[in-house]
Amino acid sequence: MRLGVLDVGSNTVHLLVVDAHRGAHPTPMTSEKTVLRLAERIGAQGGRLADDDADALIRTIADAQEAAVAAGCEELMAFATSAIRDADNAVEVLDRLRAETGVELEVLPGEDEARYTFLAARRWYGWSAGNLLLLDIGGGSLEMALGIDEQPDLAVSLPLGAGRMSRTMLHDPPKQDEIKKAREWLEGQLAPTAKKFRKLARPDRVVATSKTFRSLARLTGSAPSSAGQRVPRKLTDTGLRQLLAFITRMSSNDMASLDGVSSARAHQLVGGALVAEAAMKALGVTELDICPWALREGVILRRLDHTNGDSHTAFKSGVPVRAGGTDGLVPAQENASGPTRNETEAPVDGTGLQPRHGARWER
Repeated sequence: MRLGVLDVGSNTVHLLVVDAHRGAHPTPMTSEKTVLRLAERIGAQGGRLADDDADALIRTIADAQEAAVAAGCEELMAFATSAIRDADNAVEVLDRLRAETGVELEVLPGEDEARYTFLAARRWYGWSAGNLLLLDIGGGSLEMALGIDEQPDLAVSLPLGAGRMSRTMLHDPPKQDEIKKAREWLEGQLAPTAKKFRKLARPDRVVATSKTFRSLARLTGSAPSSAGQRVPRKLTDTGLRQLLAFITRMSSNDMASLDGVSSARAHQLVGGALVAEAAMKALGVTELDICPWALREGVILRRLDHTNGDSHTAFKSGVPVRAGGTDGLVPAQENASGPTRNETEAPVDGTGLQPRHGARWER
């Protein structure tokens, strides 16, 4: 089965085409990206997507739809994340998109983002990873999830994305007093959520996804992307601190020349690094592994898990029949193997011990 996944994010619109079937490793066939920086466009218009910007989005999605047809996709699953979630006129733009292209763009709740991404990380590392803690930094939000099963015990999304931090709190290059204020602000924002995570069992493995974490790992010495997906990559708190001392004195133009940093994302690298530092500190994480699979792979895997003979075909014979969102999937919180545990199962004494998988968080 050839599937297309269209991810409308804060910075890019990304089409990923894979060959996959239930129980198999999804094989990437083609990947196309268009830089739109939707979050910046929306922010510049007071929370709305202007008509010209909506035109650009619709044209980009129509082009991706044509590319999916040309690639032989049987289905196109299209979804949007925090930028469209934040737009005051999102419903209006989505209605227009559907009328002009037939594409049903599903806006994922932040918690579902965390759950799909967690599923991808769980499948990548397998059951041997034990209790798994996931961190993902996007342009507009930070996702975190923790659990020992394929569905996490706790999944959250916070408006602490790399681009959002850079737009709202930092100059280019940032001033040192801005860095200090940003660190203090992030500590306060993360404290209540970190407390919830610490009530659950300590993770056996901590992993991170997203371009932000991959860039940070590369800049601290991890292997380049050309080495392949299966080369282990890590990010340590020490390496991150040393990197921050360096990049906080650079402009985004200078950072774009660094290996592993794209010109499209250089402007938000410092913001993303500060979020990563704050999240690791709040959760007591000193080292994390970089997972090559993330949200798009999670959407594909959940779709394949629930293939039941109904192909939910979006394209037939090269003609758009129904360019759906992720409605071919069950809701992210549902688990085919049974109901999931939730936060209420955490011990009331706050020790961080669980009967199934007990260990204490570092205090």
